[in-house]
Amino acid sequence: MSESNVFVLKAACDATSGIVASVTSYLAGLGCYISEMHQYDDEENQRFFMRAVCRIESDSTTLEMIREGFDAQVSEFNMEWELFDSAEPMRVLLMVSKFDHCLDDLLYRHRKGELPMEITAIVSNHKDLRPMAEREGIRFVHLPVTKENKPEQEAALVQIVEETKTDLVVLARYMQILSDSLCKELHGRAINIHHSFLPGFKGAKPYHQAHVRGVKLIGATAHYVTSDLDEGPIIEQSVQPVDHSYSPERLVAVGRDTETVALASAVRLHLEHRVFMYGNKTVVFK
Repeated sequence: MSESNVFVLKAACDATSGIVASVTSYLAGLGCYISEMHQYDDEENQRFFMRAVCRIESDSTTLEMIREGFDAQVSEFNMEWELFDSAEPMRVLLMVSKFDHCLDDLLYRHRKGELPMEITAIVSNHKDLRPMAEREGIRFVHLPVTKENKPEQEAALVQIVEETKTDLVVLARYMQILSDSLCKELHGRAINIHHSFLPGFKGAKPYHQAHVRGVKLIGATAHYVTSDLDEGPIIEQSVQPVDHSYSPERLVAVGRDTETVALASAVRLHLEHRVFMYGNKTVVFK
């Protein structure tokens, strides 16, 4: 895809003076207009984060030129940085099992232009949602998982990710636990949706457990996948109030809503390069 004149800069480094001045003066000198900028200084850990949306207004400047000189400009800060061309949508692979609400919501938002991504494939351990993928003209890959073939199927998944040059994997209610090795392989580029806010009900029928406990808030948490099950860095959470009159079935319905909202929001934030992974948490510029 051809290069656009709009790009996103993500940068992080140890907090010190002169960072913003150095970056903005460099960009201005190359004829770049900064249309949006966020920054955060984590005083507890002395870490600085910055995200900027820039427009190249000089005919003689290219994104590659900006990249080539950026390291030298910020060398004194030992900065970790990335530049993303806004003309290049992120390549996303979706993983599902039998529940269709998160997949359906993501596909709808994608059709409506709300999620700037290119869907490379839909991978599932069941065939139930194949018609949904075929309706959208998206490649569907069936990888049934058993205890015996799990390593083989995960290797096949990694091969698909590499072949399709997938940037992000979204577990849209994929009901399989990923191995530690696969979690490490997908570190920072896999998002999962978990059917809990507080308290967390693990195991089967979480909404039935919530009903028994008489909870007053239910929610969902979208987070990056790590080898710590459902405990990865949180990107987005969604909650809705409930009361004693809610049956387990109604809680399930409300839970579906919170899951779709939280997951879609987390995916959008990642696609727009608004999320910084930082230890076991995130910095998110909204």
